[in-house]
Amino acid sequence: MNVEEITYSVKQESQFIISLRDEMSKVIVGQSQMVDSLLMSIFSNGHILLEGVPGLAKTTAVKALSEILNLDFKRIQFTPDLLPADLIGTQVYIPREGTFTTRKGPIFSNIVLADEINRAPSKVQSALLEAMQEHQVTIGGETYHLPEPFLVLATQNPIDQEGTYTLPEAQSDRFMFKIKVSYPTKEEEKEIVKKMSITETVKLRKLVDTSDIMRIRSLIEKIYIDDKLQDYIINLIFATREPQKYNLTFENIIQYGASPRASIFLTKASKARAFLNGRGYVTPQDIRAVGMDILRHRILLSYEAEAENLTTEDIINRIFDKIEIP
Repeated sequence: MNVEEITYSVKQESQFIISLRDEMSKVIVGQSQMVDSLLMSIFSNGHILLEGVPGLAKTTAVKALSEILNLDFKRIQFTPDLLPADLIGTQVYIPREGTFTTRKGPIFSNIVLADEINRAPSKVQSALLEAMQEHQVTIGGETYHLPEPFLVLATQNPIDQEGTYTLPEAQSDRFMFKIKVSYPTKEEEKEIVKKMSITETVKLRKLVDTSDIMRIRSLIEKIYIDDKLQDYIINLIFATREPQKYNLTFENIIQYGASPRASIFLTKASKARAFLNGRGYVTPQDIRAVGMDILRHRILLSYEAEAENLTTEDIINRIFDKIEIP
C-alpha cells in the first residue's frame, strides 16, 4: 500500500474516533490527553502508567473506555500484602477427585487496572512483569496466554508515599506512556459538579469490538514514517545517552538514558497519534506530541540534577529544542 491508500484506509477506519470522544465526554469532562493516550496504548499494544492525585477520574475513564470498546475490565487494588496468586491465579486441590484445577486470577482480562501499583511487593511486580512483556502467566509450572488485546493501566499517587515501593526500572520501562494527570480547569470542574449532582446512570454505546481493534492495530503498523523522521527519533533517544555529542551541557546530569524500547514506543505512538488524526503518515508534530510521555520515566537523573532542581521534563524539553527537526 502506498501513502495515499494508507491514508484512505485510515480515514475510513478512524471515523469512529469522533463518536468515541463524544461517548467519553458523557462521563469524563476534559482530560482529552489522558483519553487519547489510552486509545494510543490500546491501538499500539502498549501499557500506560497514570500518575495523579485521587479524584481525577482515572478509574472512571478506563471503565468507560472498556465499555465503549466492548472489552473485559478488571480492577486490582495493589496492597503490601498482595500475593502473586491474587493477581494471576493459583492451583486448587480437589480432594474428592485427588487432582488440582487452575483457578485463573483477575489478570485474565483485556484491560487490567492496577490501582496504586507501587504499593505491591517485588514478587507481585515480577508476576505482573511477565504478563506485561510476554502476555502470558505461569501457574504451577504451566503457561497460560492472556486474552488479546491486553492492556495494563497502572496508577500511582505522587503524594502519599507511606507504604510504597519504588517501581523497578525494568518494569517502569515496560510502560509505553507515563501520563501526569492534572487538575481540571475552573470551567471543567463546574461541569463536573453539574454532572455528578445527577444520579442518573449513563448508558454508553459499544462502538467497536475485539476484531475491530486488532484490525486497527494492523493498519497502524502500516502507517508511513519517513526515514528522516526515524533518524530524528534515534537522535532524540541517543541525545539522552550521549548528550555531549549533541552539544548538550548535561555533563553528570543524566545517569542513565532511554533504552531502545523508547525508540520503538516513540515510533509506535507517533503512528497511533497519526491514526487518531486521520492521517496515513507521521509528522514531526506527532513525535513531539508523544515524546514527553514516552521519555519521562526512562531517563534517570543524577544527584547533581536534583541539586540543581532539574526534572526529567526540563531535560526532555531541552533535547527537543536542541535536536533539529527534519
